[in-house]
Amino acid sequence: MITSINIKNIATYDPVNGVNIDGLKKVNFIYGANGCGKTTLSNFLQNPADGKFTHCSVNWKNEAPLKALVYNKEFREQNFGNGKLNGVFTLGQATTTEIKVIEDKTEELKVIKSDGVKKRETLNTQKQKKEDLEKEFTESSWKKIYKKYDNEFKEAFVGSMKSGELFKNRLLQEFANNTATLKTVEELREKATTIFGEVPQNISPINTINYDRILDIELEPVWNKIIVGKADVDIAKLIQKLNINDWVNQGRSYIQEDDDTCPFCQQPTIKEDFKIQLENWFDETYLNDIKAVKELKQEYNSLSQNLINELNGIETNQKNVRDTKLNVDKFSAYLKTLISQNTTNSEFLNNKIKEPSRSIELVSLKEQLDLIADLITNANTEIKKHNDIVANFNTEKSNLIKSIWKFIIEEFRTDIAKFNSDKTGLETGITALQTQLTAKLTEFSKLNAEIQNLSKNVTSIQPTIDEINRLLKSYGFLNFEIVPTAEKGFYQIQREDGEIAEATLSEGEITFITFLYFLQRAKGGETEESVNEERILVIDDPISSLDSNVLFVVSTLIKEIIKNVKSDVGKIKQIILLTHNVYFHKEVSYEGLNRKGEKSQFWILRKNNKISTIHFYGLNNPIQSSYELLWREIKEWENNSGITIQNTLRRILENYFSILGSKRDDVLINKFSSQEEREICRSLLSWANEGSHTLPDDLFIEAPNGTITKYLEVFKNIFSHTENIGHYNMMMGIGEEITEEFEA
Repeated sequence: MITSINIKNIATYDPVNGVNIDGLKKVNFIYGANGCGKTTLSNFLQNPADGKFTHCSVNWKNEAPLKALVYNKEFREQNFGNGKLNGVFTLGQATTTEIKVIEDKTEELKVIKSDGVKKRETLNTQKQKKEDLEKEFTESSWKKIYKKYDNEFKEAFVGSMKSGELFKNRLLQEFANNTATLKTVEELREKATTIFGEVPQNISPINTINYDRILDIELEPVWNKIIVGKADVDIAKLIQKLNINDWVNQGRSYIQEDDDTCPFCQQPTIKEDFKIQLENWFDETYLNDIKAVKELKQEYNSLSQNLINELNGIETNQKNVRDTKLNVDKFSAYLKTLISQNTTNSEFLNNKIKEPSRSIELVSLKEQLDLIADLITNANTEIKKHNDIVANFNTEKSNLIKSIWKFIIEEFRTDIAKFNSDKTGLETGITALQTQLTAKLTEFSKLNAEIQNLSKNVTSIQPTIDEINRLLKSYGFLNFEIVPTAEKGFYQIQREDGEIAEATLSEGEITFITFLYFLQRAKGGETEESVNEERILVIDDPISSLDSNVLFVVSTLIKEIIKNVKSDVGKIKQIILLTHNVYFHKEVSYEGLNRKGEKSQFWILRKNNKISTIHFYGLNNPIQSSYELLWREIKEWENNSGITIQNTLRRILENYFSILGSKRDDVLINKFSSQEEREICRSLLSWANEGSHTLPDDLFIEAPNGTITKYLEVFKNIFSHTENIGHYNMMMGIGEEITEEFEA
């Protein structure tokens, strides 16, 4: 059975949304004027595989499609285009025993199908549970995991970020296969800052420093040596006593070669002997020591200054490196101390040059240089790690991503494991049900083939001929009949005088005959094997060219089919009827006293601005007579303005009592026993007649409810006192709820 239809992008149906017909039941009525898209709909159901219906779809109950037999203009043209009708096979020549066997096996087939339907429903329920479970887990993992780590580890989620479904699949895959070593979230964050930031670039190592020679110079013994002249010279005692060794040494450079003037006292006291004594005092040993002091001082100053310049360069350069691995703050502090110490040593060395006899002790630069060297070594170690990452970036990135997923699946292991367990349980049940359903389908196919084989042995087309002819005669078509042709499996129309009637049949007669043929097709089968196939009927305007008498016949035949469909009798499981004829719609949809089974569904198909639309009315038939509409206004008076209620009451009373019952107002009034009731009835009739022929005044419009309620009660009593309360109850729908509850 069809449960819903979507038709779009064809004929008058909108290309985007189209029309959705949902909630289809066993019996469905679709009313629509000519040109609104009914035939397009029936053509689609007849041949949904046609390429022009690419954008249309139909859904079947339990995903079990049935054969759709469609009656429309195309059916008439295809089956009576050459004056012949194809054979329709029925169980016409079967014995009682053979029919009983087929019927028993058909009932058995129904049981198998019913069991299969239940298993399919259970299977679909389990599949839905699995779908709901996966949907819930998908949403949960997206919110609890992805949203939690999206900002930090977004790069690890690349390829699974477009949807929750992709993320869920990746999570389950990692749960099953990830063997990475578990790391802490802090470790992952630290590494992610390098790997997941901008693509890292190589960092140049920092030049190491060599300061061994500086330290060696600092330890030279000459700095502690008191450098003085030779002690056995005559002037030695005086120089030593006065401790003027350095003063004399400095003044010695001012003695002129050919001048005897003393640079100290400016007297002509410098004799050759004195010069010799000075030279002897400041002997070669003294001069060598002085030379050593000067050379070491120069070397020390040069080495230390060059090193400081190099360190200053390192400091400046590393401050400009964004991702420097050097602790620049410590480096600057150590360098500042180093410079200060070197300045102090420079003063010491200058003093030693000026006063060689003074012993000095240089400030050791070793501690600061060692600290600076350690900083450089540590920085280079980190630089190497960084450069190793750059060199193996793809590998490092892949390993980091694996580690991140490992951390995530361990954090949410309980949730994931529970989902997998629940899913496995459902999948096991689904597999078992699928196996059982497959077995049922095999059993069904085997029994169905057996029934088809039995039907094939006992079917013929003669009962179809007999039934069509019987119906033609029953409804007054006496001047022609259906006869078999010489060609096996075909009929043709023949007049009473034996003339083939193909060219002389009216359009109405052709329509009626092809519709009778359609009904026989619905009851039988086009082939011997398809006699017992279940099917649905789609009937599109079967009375286009028929008179009112035949309209009644066709509606009667269709109502018989509807009755069987509702009662689940026979092979027809669903009927969809489309028409533009109001009278035919009212006639064929009228239930009368036969209200058993599932209620019919009603739609109206309309075309507005060249686009087809549909409105669903559910169980309420939107096509009603004028008399029924009057009663509806009475039932729903509280939802209306109340202005037309008088005219409505008058028309109902006139139609039912005056026109149909020939009862005048006096007769109705006299049906009431007491004078008071008669006056109320007279008041109602006067009120109704007055209100139906005049405009109500403002006073009445302002507060009509009390008046309306009073006269509606009198209106009901008129039907009660005239013994027509049954008609009142029927038209007001009183008692329908109880009846429907009982039938349900």
